[in-house]
Amino acid sequence: MLRNKENIINEMTKKTVTICMGLCATLFLFSPVHAQDTTKASSVKWNLQTCLNYAKQNNVQLNTLRYSEKTSEQEYLLSKSAVLPNLYGSATQTATHANPINTSIGQYQTSLTTSGTSGSYALTSSWTLYQGGYLKSDIQQKNLSVESANLSVLQEENDITLQITQDYLSVLLDKESIIYQENVVSTSLAQEEQAERQYAAGSLARKDVAQFKSQLANDKYTLITSQNAKRQDLLTLKQVLELPSETQFDIAEPDTIISKKAVSALNEVQATALASRPEVKNSQLGVDIAQIGLKKAQTGYLPTLTASGSIGSSYENSTPGYFSQLSSGFNQQIGLTLSVPIFTKRVNKTNVEEAKISIDQAKLTLKDTKYTLSLNIEKAYINVVNAENQYDAAAEAFKYNQETYRIANEQLKLGVSNMVEFLQQKELYIQALQQYIQAKYNAALTIEIYDFYNGEAVKL
Repeated sequence: MLRNKENIINEMTKKTVTICMGLCATLFLFSPVHAQDTTKASSVKWNLQTCLNYAKQNNVQLNTLRYSEKTSEQEYLLSKSAVLPNLYGSATQTATHANPINTSIGQYQTSLTTSGTSGSYALTSSWTLYQGGYLKSDIQQKNLSVESANLSVLQEENDITLQITQDYLSVLLDKESIIYQENVVSTSLAQEEQAERQYAAGSLARKDVAQFKSQLANDKYTLITSQNAKRQDLLTLKQVLELPSETQFDIAEPDTIISKKAVSALNEVQATALASRPEVKNSQLGVDIAQIGLKKAQTGYLPTLTASGSIGSSYENSTPGYFSQLSSGFNQQIGLTLSVPIFTKRVNKTNVEEAKISIDQAKLTLKDTKYTLSLNIEKAYINVVNAENQYDAAAEAFKYNQETYRIANEQLKLGVSNMVEFLQQKELYIQALQQYIQAKYNAALTIEIYDFYNGEAVKL
């Protein structure tokens, strides 16, 4: 029985040494990269608010939407100008050179060459006096389109805000994980050094020293993994911010992270969001725009009354004189044109029916927007409740596992605990640590998202 146990221990020791050598080789490969990266000083170190402000000013998608808003503003100004009369000026100047035909002989004769100049000048204007209310409806519709474009910008800002907040908290999580993992590595290093001294003194077996070395290598590997995760999450945040690739970027850690707080009731947050969120307002504007589109389509059945006028004059050759001809030929014209649609090959009916369909589609979009928003808020509320409960449980588990791990360390130093029990307790401690950090920042994120739906600004 004892021999079997000894064989199992020896086999475990061999596997442990093999793992240790592999991890040490991994560390050797990764350590130059890590050393090189840590020597670079960050030229930009922003807090969350600075990140949000920068993104709102420089994000390509946001600026694209802002240009769309400016285009909508120009369309609105154009629709307002459509109620005004237009005015066009025209001038025509002609020079003529020809060899006329001699009718007596029926031939062209160069000796009878004629030449001369002529010209005409005019100002024309037209003014739509009545178009069934089309122009007024078009102004209203274009004005709503400007509001819709502005709401699209606000909606995109909200999406970017949540994305940056999530990425920012991911980096904070990585940073805190690194701090804890560095402490674990420091402890493992001290244990490995103590084991070497005990082995040199003959009070510790070589296999135990190998286990300490293996554990140290494993802890260093975990630390490097956390550091790589931080670099990757920083790069992700940098890409969301659309910072230049050569910019060295880092974030500032806040003094505190709120992972537990009293939150508003679900129905209150839903009511607030449905009344204030830009996506709901934008969907409602979509219904209003579609309804005005129906009014515009219905004007196709009504007559159009247009006033027109022109003044002008002309001259030809030089007799009886340029200015004399212009004075004698000066003319003025004014008129009214009434256009009544009688048969339009179903164009007006089709436009009206399509406008009605657009209204139904817009109403359906509004309904879906409200439903989706209410559902997302309910999910956010459930996430807050669950995340806070998980945080409480993780904090308690971490507290007791941390104390147990401390006791296990002391027992190991005194020689009253074996390696297997110690490593088991250390593994439980690391698991509890990771769960605690993850729960802490997950709870903070869910609180920020839920409060954001309630109209509160994101703030760490």
